[in-house]
Amino acid sequence: MNADQLKGQWKQFKGELKQQYGKFTDDDLTQIEGNYEKFVGKIQERYGDKKDELMKWADQWHQKSVPDDIKTRM
Repeated sequence: MNADQLKGQWKQFKGELKQQYGKFTDDDLTQIEGNYEKFVGKIQERYGDKKDELMKWADQWHQKSVPDDIKTRM
């Protein structure tokens, strides 16, 4: 998932992120507000040892949330 994808899907993504990775607080999500650099920073802060796992999960979430007709244009 890149910066544009995160920003565009932030509202949908943040609910599932918090459900899957409970260490993110509401304040964290407000601070991130779709900003990719802040997202990566909070991952490092909250889940430093699981950063790769969380980033892989985010990529998989994005892939399943994008409609097939849009995927073919990517």
